[in-house]
Amino acid sequence: MKNFTQFESLALGQELIDLAKSYKQGPRKDINKGIGKRVGCIFLNPSLRTRVSTQIAAQNLGMEAIVLNMDKEGWALEMKEGEVMNKGTVEHIKDAAGVLGTYFDVLAIRAFPTLTQKNEDTEDFVLNQFIRHSGIPIVSLESAIRHPLQSLADMITMEENTPSGKRPKVVLTWAPHIKAIPHAVANSFSEWALGMEYDLTITHPEGYELDEKFTRGATLEYDQSKALQDADFVYVKNWSSFNDYGKIHSTDPSWMLTEAHLSKAPDAKVMHCLPVRRNLELSDEILDSDRSLVQRQAENRIYAAQAVLSKLIG
Repeated sequence: MKNFTQFESLALGQELIDLAKSYKQGPRKDINKGIGKRVGCIFLNPSLRTRVSTQIAAQNLGMEAIVLNMDKEGWALEMKEGEVMNKGTVEHIKDAAGVLGTYFDVLAIRAFPTLTQKNEDTEDFVLNQFIRHSGIPIVSLESAIRHPLQSLADMITMEENTPSGKRPKVVLTWAPHIKAIPHAVANSFSEWALGMEYDLTITHPEGYELDEKFTRGATLEYDQSKALQDADFVYVKNWSSFNDYGKIHSTDPSWMLTEAHLSKAPDAKVMHCLPVRRNLELSDEILDSDRSLVQRQAENRIYAAQAVLSKLIG
């Protein structure tokens, strides 16, 4: 595994899940593995769980984690080739990434989409510039189109809560929000759930279809009530329109998940990546109930990141 930016295979996915679960049982069992190694955590956007869990994961391996809030503490980066830098940008990504590649053994990058430049976003332009110019392994801490560490933690959480031998029904449901939200979590969850051979149904209002390269093989259902029937796991997430890129077509409050929505899925567990807007995306009654797995997902972020870092440093 050269980089960790997307789902690669069922075999690797299961290997990472198993390794993460072993670290959950013994977080510091490989405390000497990363001695003398550094991971640079570069944030171009805000973070809570991703930032802290990645630092803890590195420490559990004996690595040093150095965090740079590039959006606040670094120079404004020019990402495009051949630009005359006579405006707001101060340093070119070629130079910055090249330098960081000499300082660290692994780089972990968070770079959200523009939600206005569709081609640039769908090509994961910013993340790929770091990959191209750093020369060292890259971990995605959420990019324009994927959030693989979150998805790995989600797969761990579902496996922990699934009886052996059962193939559960998993539903990814859209939820309302007050602003345009990226597609990365929904894309990545779909990619991983399908790759790990879950039975996946995606439900949302018309106009919120995700990029089909992430959803091919899933069942698409516009009737949320029908989609939720007999669900074992319900993953709640907002996203903006992909086809009408970055736009909001609906804020229909009836799509907020409540207990009433789950009348035909009495045993369903509910998931969300956090942060969540309570009583807009998800009701208090669910988030504070035994159905909710959100805290377990967040805890598993540590061991997901630890498994990935361990694999990358060998």
